[in-house]
Amino acid sequence: MENWSFSEQNLGRIVTSPQGSGQARGFMKSVRSPLQTLYAADSIDPSPLHLMHKARRELLHDACRSHTRKRRVLIRDDLKHILVDDHHGLLYCYVPKVACTNWKRVLLVLTGESGGLHEPLQIPANEAHAPGRLRALSEYTAPEINRRLRAYLKFLFVREPFERLVSAYRNKFTRTYNTAFHRRYGTRIIRKHRPKPRPEALERGDDVSFAEFVRYLVDPSTRHEEPFNEHWERAHALCHPCVLGYDVVGKYETLHEDAAYVLRLAGVDDHVTFPSNAVSARTTGDMASDFFRSISPEFQKKLYDLYSMDFLLFNYSTPAYLQLT
Repeated sequence: MENWSFSEQNLGRIVTSPQGSGQARGFMKSVRSPLQTLYAADSIDPSPLHLMHKARRELLHDACRSHTRKRRVLIRDDLKHILVDDHHGLLYCYVPKVACTNWKRVLLVLTGESGGLHEPLQIPANEAHAPGRLRALSEYTAPEINRRLRAYLKFLFVREPFERLVSAYRNKFTRTYNTAFHRRYGTRIIRKHRPKPRPEALERGDDVSFAEFVRYLVDPSTRHEEPFNEHWERAHALCHPCVLGYDVVGKYETLHEDAAYVLRLAGVDDHVTFPSNAVSARTTGDMASDFFRSISPEFQKKLYDLYSMDFLLFNYSTPAYLQLT
C-alpha cells in the first residue's frame, strides 16, 4: 500500500510502510485496525467480495502508473475532502452525488457527533453537511496527517462520471429550492452562454439548460476564474487517488455491498447499518443518455476529455451513447 508523507513546506513523497498500528479509540473498537484487517484478509479471505476490492485497488494503482506522468505535490487544501474518524481509524474522501450525505451521517454516528442519535437516517441532511461536525484531514498538523495516512484505512466512493454529472445538474439547476446555486452559477452561465438572454433569466438564473451547463464546463475560462464547484469537480481532483493510494474504492453501482464491506472492516457492522434510501429519483444511465441527446458530438468529445481521468482511473467504460468519432 502506498502512503503519502505531508510536510508544511509542501514537500511530499510516496513511501511504502507496513500496516498501520491502528491506535484508534472509542466506539466499538476492534482488536485490529481496519487497515490491518484489510491487508490480513489478502491471504486468508478468498471471498468474491474481497477479491473484487483487491482487484479494484490494483486496477487503480495500474491506471495511475499508466496515465499519470508526474505525481502532484499536495497542499493542505487538497485534504479538505478527507473526513477523519479517529475512533475507528478511517479516512473517507467524500465525492458529492455519490451517497456522501449518508456516509457523513454514518460517520457522525461512529464518531459520537450525532447528538445521541444512533440511526443515521435520523440525522437531517443539512446537519450532516453542517461545517465543523466532522473533522477534515486538512485541520491536523503535518505529523498528525502523516500518522493517519500511514495507519488509517483510506476509502472513497465513486460513480459513473456522466451519471454523476447529470445528477448534479438535475439537483442544482432544475430544483426550485436551489436558489443559491441559481444565483451564484446560473446567472453567470446564462450571461456567458446564452445569446440574448431575457432580463429575468439574468436575474434569477433558474432555467439553465444542460447544453449551457456543458458549455460552461468545457469553457477554459471557467476554471481560470475559479475552481469547479465540488458537485461537478472530477473525483480524482477532489480525492487525489494517484497520490494517496486508497485502500478501498467503493462504487455507487454496488453501494450497499461496498458500504457493508467498509463497516465490516471497521468492526461496526453489527451496530451501524448504511442507510437504504428510495431510488425512484436516482439518475440512471438511460437518463444520462437522454440528456446527452442535446449535446453536439463536438461538445460531447470536449466533455469526455475533461472527465476522462475519472473514466480511466475508476474503470468505467466510455458510454455507448456518446458520439466521439
